Amino acid sequence: MKATLAKAADIKRGAQAFFEHEAAGGIVLMAAAAAALTLDNSPLSWLYDMLLSTPVVVQVGALEIDKPLLLWINDGLMAIFFFLVGLEIKREIVEGRLSSVQKASLPVLAAIGGMVVPALIYVALNRGDPEALRGWAVPTATDIAFALGVLALLGSRVPAALKVFLLALAIIDDLGAIIIIAVFYTSQLSLGVLAIAALGISVLAYLNSRGVQRVAPYLVTGLIVWVCVLKSGVHATLAGVVVALFIPLKSPQDDQESPLKRIEHGLAPWVAFGVMPIFAFANAGVALHNLSFGDLFAGIPLGILAGLFVGKQLGIFGSVWLAVKMGVSRLPDGVGWLQIYGVSALAGIGFTMSLFIGTLAFSDPEHAAAVRIGVLAGSTLSALLGYVILRYAADRLGSRSDDRSYRAAGVADRSPA
Repeated sequence: MKATLAKAADIKRGAQAFFEHEAAGGIVLMAAAAAALTLDNSPLSWLYDMLLSTPVVVQVGALEIDKPLLLWINDGLMAIFFFLVGLEIKREIVEGRLSSVQKASLPVLAAIGGMVVPALIYVALNRGDPEALRGWAVPTATDIAFALGVLALLGSRVPAALKVFLLALAIIDDLGAIIIIAVFYTSQLSLGVLAIAALGISVLAYLNSRGVQRVAPYLVTGLIVWVCVLKSGVHATLAGVVVALFIPLKSPQDDQESPLKRIEHGLAPWVAFGVMPIFAFANAGVALHNLSFGDLFAGIPLGILAGLFVGKQLGIFGSVWLAVKMGVSRLPDGVGWLQIYGVSALAGIGFTMSLFIGTLAFSDPEHAAAVRIGVLAGSTLSALLGYVILRYAADRLGSRSDDRSYRAAGVADRSPA
């Protein structure tokens, strides 16, 4: 009995250590994507398709929301993800890495370059196909969980300043994705429902202005705003961002955690190990048995692959190089050019965000499959290249450090006693 309890305790400690590791979120994401690919290419593929097409109905009086499970995941669960993103953006702008021009200038310029260049590459490769051009924004995104997961595999070999740079870059990238979704992927608007959503937002603003610290009023009002935005034609995930901006960041008492930080800390594990893996499982499945290697070079997958794998590197590294050479910014302390290039490659891991934008750009199965192929190929290549570069940079710096230590020891040995 004691041996069984001890074994259970060891398993519990091991699981806790895994989920606390920085790379855990990325590993779970990869596992979810692999499970989707495996299931969709097995004799049980019908089960995968049936699961995602299962109708789910929620009705309160005359209000009815009737959607297949896939759209509940993409419109509902991803609103929670964007709610967390909104909390992070507000915190970083008010008191974090983006709270001053000096802190924000380099990651802002890098993020802009990392969105513009991939989009231009995609457009150049699909300029003759108006339908394919709807996917121009797919390669502009970065999956922060996946990228940080790869970075975490290198452990202490990576300077902390490099991780901070990648985090700031990805947060601005998320903000850019939010703007793109709001401006370019909004269907016909229902102004009456939007007016009700605006009323809900005004209630959130009132709660914030009055310094209300209880979380429940914000969340209940936020749920109403989400339903209205869902029915309005604006993509429902944007409601999550709007609600997040009104959650108080300050607490009236210094010894108390603010509502924003309390929600962020509590929600982050659920998003990392629940929302994002479920989304990945629902959207990464693509049947490979009817595909050939040549399908990768069709306009949509090639544009996404080239945008993520080539465009992100060129856009981010080129923007950082120009900013530093022109004296607008400087490299983070302890970070070299090779490490910046490695992070530029890692930012080409679009995965979750790219797949999500792809669901907005294309609704038909043929184009959706092409998006998944391009995103998976571009993200995989970017992850491998980024890891190799950063590992090489770390080993190179380590060998230089060892060499300096050796020479210093030699000098010390020859010095007089």
